[in-house]
Amino acid sequence: MQTSFFKITAATAALCFSTLAMAQQTYSVSGTVKDQKNGELLIGVTVKVSENPSIHVTANEYGFYSLSLPEGSYTIIISYPGYQDFEQQIKVDQNIKLDLPLRQEEENTKSIDEVVISGVKKDKNLTTAQMGTETLSIKNIEKLPVLFGEKDVMKTIQLLPGIKSNGEGSSGFSVRGGATDQNLILLDEAPVYNASHLLGFFSTFNSDALKDASIIKGNSPAQYGGRLSSVMDVKMKDGNNKDYNINGGIGLISSRLSVEGPIQKEKSSFIVSGRRTYADLFLKTTDDFKDNKLYFYDLNLKANYKINENNRLYLSGYFGRDVLGIGNTFSSDWGNTTATLRWNSIINSKLFSNTSFIYSNYDYKISLESNDNKFGLNSKIQDWNLKQDFTWFAGNKHSVRFGFQSIYHTLTPSSASGTSVSSFPRNKRYSWENALYVNDDFKINDKLTVNYGLRLSLFSVLGGDTFNTYENGVLTDSEFLEKGKVGKTYVNPEPRITANYRINEVSSVKGGYSRNTQNLHLLSNSNSGNPTDQWIGSSYTVKPEIADQVSVGYSRNFNNNNYELNAEIYYKSMQNQIDYKNGAQITFDTASDIESELLFGKGRAYGLELIAKKKSGKLTGWISYTLSKTERKINGINHDEWYNARQDKTHDLSVVATYQLNEKWSFSGLFLYSTGNAVTFPTGKYELNGQTVFQYSSRNADRMPAYHRMDLSATYEPVSSKRFRGSWSFGIYNIYGRENAYTITFEDNPNNPGTTRAMQTSLFRWVPNITYNFKF
Repeated sequence: MQTSFFKITAATAALCFSTLAMAQQTYSVSGTVKDQKNGELLIGVTVKVSENPSIHVTANEYGFYSLSLPEGSYTIIISYPGYQDFEQQIKVDQNIKLDLPLRQEEENTKSIDEVVISGVKKDKNLTTAQMGTETLSIKNIEKLPVLFGEKDVMKTIQLLPGIKSNGEGSSGFSVRGGATDQNLILLDEAPVYNASHLLGFFSTFNSDALKDASIIKGNSPAQYGGRLSSVMDVKMKDGNNKDYNINGGIGLISSRLSVEGPIQKEKSSFIVSGRRTYADLFLKTTDDFKDNKLYFYDLNLKANYKINENNRLYLSGYFGRDVLGIGNTFSSDWGNTTATLRWNSIINSKLFSNTSFIYSNYDYKISLESNDNKFGLNSKIQDWNLKQDFTWFAGNKHSVRFGFQSIYHTLTPSSASGTSVSSFPRNKRYSWENALYVNDDFKINDKLTVNYGLRLSLFSVLGGDTFNTYENGVLTDSEFLEKGKVGKTYVNPEPRITANYRINEVSSVKGGYSRNTQNLHLLSNSNSGNPTDQWIGSSYTVKPEIADQVSVGYSRNFNNNNYELNAEIYYKSMQNQIDYKNGAQITFDTASDIESELLFGKGRAYGLELIAKKKSGKLTGWISYTLSKTERKINGINHDEWYNARQDKTHDLSVVATYQLNEKWSFSGLFLYSTGNAVTFPTGKYELNGQTVFQYSSRNADRMPAYHRMDLSATYEPVSSKRFRGSWSFGIYNIYGRENAYTITFEDNPNNPGTTRAMQTSLFRWVPNITYNFKF
């Protein structure tokens, strides 16, 4: 009887276990989301299940998604701005591969009231745990008024809260109190070390070649690293794999042209996009300036090949150069080169792999010639980079990113050569930067989402040069490290966590903490940045910069998510900040060591960011405001007291609006106001050997005048054929002619030499522009 009892119990347990296993059996529904018309993979699309809206996942930046569903029948739904709503019935009784094609809304069938300003889900600000993140719509950038009429991603991000322009026409920017070099700018995963043309009046990014651009202000997921303040991630188009397209624009001083199409239909495609200014062509028509040079060009290239259903190769490149010359006496050129070879692989229905081999190079050259005297200056930074990234959809609640990155840096310090200086170049500096990371986006329940991760960064100084150690600018030690040997290694763990709690259907609160480290540092004597600013790596004297940021935010949507209000406050503390000592002597001969002119200390930044958006209707746009403070404290500067960082601006306001009058005409305008940059003006002067010498006291204790301007533009789109579309853009930059200060210099007053006068230089008063854009 006891034996029968055990048999019955075992059979019952086996039946219960079998039933439980069947009840818990789930299958994967996975695939890619793409544009039906051109085959472009779509980024960040949310894929939902109609029967249970709490089940949803977001496609990664390569368009891949994966859902886990029990056996049954379901309706997959997608609602994505700019595309028609998508629904598909599926029956799940096994793992399913389901690619989702989305159809663009046709411009001539969309009502005026349906115009939107964002390419992301309308309530994404309420659902995602990611903080301080903005995704830009490349399409809507086209209508905003900018300098010279050239649509520009870099200029547009400077209209967002917490992101401040470094000056008139400059594409350099500061994020939450960080310096220009503390922004990681990526183009198809390749770092871009100087993202500007013509001394900052244009950016390196040709918008015709771009698919997506986003910026993260400090609280970045663990797959990003190497900079303290922000990540700007820009992705190029893959190229239309179904049809050939040509589009471009002709402006007053620049033109651009893009060609894309299939190499083998629906299997491989390409895009080639070029741009050039031609101010130099006008100079040739004059007698006084015909031998001068002033232009830039850039070229974006990309191709991809579908090996099979689960594997695809991508090859992309960027080549850009600026040329500036005055006859035979002066010439300067600088530029970036990047290349990315990427292999995307769907390993299984839940695991996606991206393997990237990346090359990046930035260099500049300057030459001066006068009679028999010649002088040259050059510098370069070059990277070879291997990155392996995995996305693991571990069920509907967890999306895990993990992988590693390894970068070999070669830095050529600024070196001078010529008839009056030593012609021996400085030794190159080599370093090896590695990182391991893991990050999980965890949907705990319908209200609470947490994004948390850890990045472990390692930076090794490699041999091939003599490394000096300085304390407060005084040499204390020196060591020659043979090439191939590993010197000092810095190891830094970087924890990150952000959380979003959805209070109700229209509001949420967020909070986060992150640590970032930076091992490459840009030495600059100006706030706007120059091509000749030089990069240095962490060394025996220069330590990795470290930033810890805490932020809290609140989001509230109105009128069915058509209006949006976001507020964030942040506090950021920074270690090992770098500044030049008082009276620094910056030379480029082989005997000098720039590290002897540096001092190190700490920094802090804190502020409030507000942005209100209207996202649909005839009138769209946003108002953003930032109230902030950023300071440094470095022994040996400003009597060892806190002082304003160069990029400190108390107030920063942007008002942006676009009005769609009808199907043919739209109008845009923007207004900017900001406190002037912190600067150091002289407090006295004396005469030495017949020359006036100015005296200075507190570092950055003065201010440039406040900056403000208004820009207006209009876009006319005549009735187009099915194949050809054209439009005209008209605009005026700085419509009320504000003479904003670019520089202020001081000199003896010629009418009264005992006094001093300030001389202001302004760049632009009124700048009209007209551009014709076309596509066929």
